[in-house]
Amino acid sequence: MHIFCCVSSISNHSSSLKAPFATDFSMPPSSPTVRSEHSHNHNSNSNSEVKINDLVGNGISGILYKWVNCGKGWRPRWFVLQDGVLSYYKIQGPGKIVVNSETVKNSKVIGEESLRIISRNNDSHDHHHNLQLHRRNPSGEIHLKVSTIGESKSDDKRFSIFTGIKRLHLRAETREDRVAWVEALQAVKYMFPRMSNSELMSPVDHVTISTEKLRHRLLEEGLSEVAIQDSEQIMKNEFTTLQHQLVLLKQKELTLVDTLRQLETEKVDLENTVVDESQRQLNDEEVSSRLRQEKSNEASPSESEYDSERNDAEEEETDDDDDNPFFDTRDFLSSSSYKSEWDENLDDEGLYAVESDEDLDPLIRSVGTSYPYVKRRKKLPDPVEKEKGISLWSVIKDNIGKDLTKVCLPVYFNEPLSSLQKCCEEMEYSYLLDRAYEWGRRGNSLMRILNVAAFAVSAYASTEGRICKPFNPLLGETYEADFPDKGLRFISEKVSHHPMIVACHCEGTGWKFWGDSNLKSKFRGRSIQLDPVGILTLEFDDGEIFQWSKVTTSIYNLILGKLYCDHYGTMYIQGNREHSCKLKFKEQSIIDRNPHQVQGIVQDRNGKTVSTIFGKWDESMHYVSGEHSGKGRGYDSVSETHRLWKRSKPPKFPTRYNFTRFAITLNELTPGLKEKLPPTDSRLRPDQRHLENGEFDMANSEKLRLEQQQRQARKMQESGWKPRWFGRDDASGSYRYLGGYWESREQRNWDSCPDIFGQLPSDQGQLTF
Repeated sequence: MHIFCCVSSISNHSSSLKAPFATDFSMPPSSPTVRSEHSHNHNSNSNSEVKINDLVGNGISGILYKWVNCGKGWRPRWFVLQDGVLSYYKIQGPGKIVVNSETVKNSKVIGEESLRIISRNNDSHDHHHNLQLHRRNPSGEIHLKVSTIGESKSDDKRFSIFTGIKRLHLRAETREDRVAWVEALQAVKYMFPRMSNSELMSPVDHVTISTEKLRHRLLEEGLSEVAIQDSEQIMKNEFTTLQHQLVLLKQKELTLVDTLRQLETEKVDLENTVVDESQRQLNDEEVSSRLRQEKSNEASPSESEYDSERNDAEEEETDDDDDNPFFDTRDFLSSSSYKSEWDENLDDEGLYAVESDEDLDPLIRSVGTSYPYVKRRKKLPDPVEKEKGISLWSVIKDNIGKDLTKVCLPVYFNEPLSSLQKCCEEMEYSYLLDRAYEWGRRGNSLMRILNVAAFAVSAYASTEGRICKPFNPLLGETYEADFPDKGLRFISEKVSHHPMIVACHCEGTGWKFWGDSNLKSKFRGRSIQLDPVGILTLEFDDGEIFQWSKVTTSIYNLILGKLYCDHYGTMYIQGNREHSCKLKFKEQSIIDRNPHQVQGIVQDRNGKTVSTIFGKWDESMHYVSGEHSGKGRGYDSVSETHRLWKRSKPPKFPTRYNFTRFAITLNELTPGLKEKLPPTDSRLRPDQRHLENGEFDMANSEKLRLEQQQRQARKMQESGWKPRWFGRDDASGSYRYLGGYWESREQRNWDSCPDIFGQLPSDQGQLTF
């Protein structure tokens, strides 16, 4: 890492920048200059000439304002451009650096504001801070070699840097300062032009090698022609060897440059490790309040601002150092050490020791496993028909110009489960809630929330490899799951058609779980982003309540390539008693070799970190207890890391839908069950049942019929239709279970439930829900 001001080892180079408000603390009489190849259409007085020694010598530095987020706005940072790397440091709050004439010695300083800060700090004589400065790591680093610099067209003080991974929005104090900075940044990019592969691998024989001087000298010595020719050949061979070595070195240099983008990604990964955020937030509170007041009248970057950068808009990231204090590079997990299922417990037992279920308290281990056995199917029915493959593009192409709301997508893109059943699928690892209840009953509230957090993550485990979409339920469609082998009863219902909302309620041993879900989608060409809206609530019989919301899900490669999904964002699990938890789902990058990471912390009511939780949403979750669990690599023993949850084994008979063992059972009609179900249950939906049986033509036909029928649902909803088993809570706006379902089931009384999968009457007004 570059220390502040990047004191260069090339001590014989001095630095100078001819720009307004630039001050040189060590100015040589003269230095060679290079004009930036970047042109500006400015009528300013700037005569910006960037000296080579400035860019490869002692560095250029000064204040720039960096956009953090809407809450924090623009924050001042001290930037240093040194040897092709732009680093920046905090000058306010915890971890700040102190800038004075001693610490910026031999550096070129840009801007009057920068000079004022230096002058003000010169009077403080804070030698302790000066000593600490040289050990301070920058908040961020940008490699200009692989970055793109863009200038705002609407604000002559602002510019941005795009690294291929994230974008930094920056603002200078004056127009002239921006000119000086952009000239310097662009000059770095053009200083070392890249060679193409063809240039690197060009044959050596086109290079002219003269041996005339050597021949002349050897003739003077009286050597024979044979000796002269041997000497010439030796010289050519040596030159060829040297040429090959140079080519290899150039190739290595090219490889290193090309991996700088990967290093940027790895740096982001390293920053995404857990640390205690609460104390830092408390220390920043006063500074943040003052900055927001000072900058309240300043605008944030608008959507129309960087017209030339719209192609990169989807990849923008601006919340690195300040907006994400939840992760830090100095913590005990890095992407390089965080491997798949810990590489089967990492083989390095000195680093992590993963606790097995056998190591648990025997009474806790038995919780959630002592329910009666129920025989369930282990595979789907063999398909009746041979499935015909189809591409999404062919469907779009064949329906160009049509009303897409009236286009029925083939069932090929569906899996034989409804969204209501998908809600129930998230209860696969409900034993974690049973254990959470038992831990709390024994007075261990920390282990309770750790198991709750593991359960919240486990809900995503079944999504890996699930490339087909579930059936969209009909208005009033329901799904029940009476699973004595899991100790739970589950009911869900589609409660709104526009917007599409499903609500669920589940009762287990000592706990209740409920929530509703509405997805806001954003189509981005090659991908679709799904942002869930709604709160999930877990209540234990002793009154402890936890609430959380789901993170963002994106599905990629909709048109070309292999479909895959990713989940990312921050999940806050709020508790009403001792503890709360914060989980960060890391977004997968294109070159990420270690995806699906989840890392978080558990805090007590005072904001103190008492445990760290980490893992992968498609594999397992682990925890480390203790006040310093989120800081440093040093463990006192190998027994401090314990496993909370591990994903179940894949089914013995895999399906093309990549169902889990649990998912295979969700649409099963066990003996005697059909007679107990209401006519609204998803198991009775004909198109879904035909798809499961592999009757694809019938499935398509029924799907078309039901979708045409469902288009009346919006009119029904606007006419005052109400869901049967759930009602909207006026206080929270969410849906809650009204009760009565299981009683009606016991009595086989479904008079209030219409046959929504049959033919609708011609007079919709006669249909009573």
